[in-house]
Amino acid sequence: QVQLEESGGGLVQAGGSLRVSCAASGRTDSRYVMGWFRQAPGKEREFVSAIKWGIGTTYYTDSVKGRFTISRDNAKNTVYLQMNSLKPEDTAVYYCAARRGVVVGYLINEYDYWGQGTQVTVSS
Repeated sequence: QVQLEESGGGLVQAGGSLRVSCAASGRTDSRYVMGWFRQAPGKEREFVSAIKWGIGTTYYTDSVKGRFTISRDNAKNTVYLQMNSLKPEDTAVYYCAARRGVVVGYLINEYDYWGQGTQVTVSS
């Protein structure tokens, strides 16, 4: 079992920055892919970014490329999502997820463990 806990959400003005964190505990090792998803009000949960825990390869959805950066700290078992140049359309609950294996997933049902989510609100 893997437990995930997000933190770092909040309210920020458009153009600002936030960093959300995901602390993983339990049976974690390098054979996981860590992902960030988000869900805006009235919309489906969507893929944002992912990182292969072992080798650090990163993936992004087109709408956040160049603005968001995913990273991990192996010593702290924590994954980060640095979000810059935030836009009102980035407003959502951001969820951390873990997928067993080394193949990146882009769909909700490809991930095995989920955190509770953290709210990110971007005001215009």
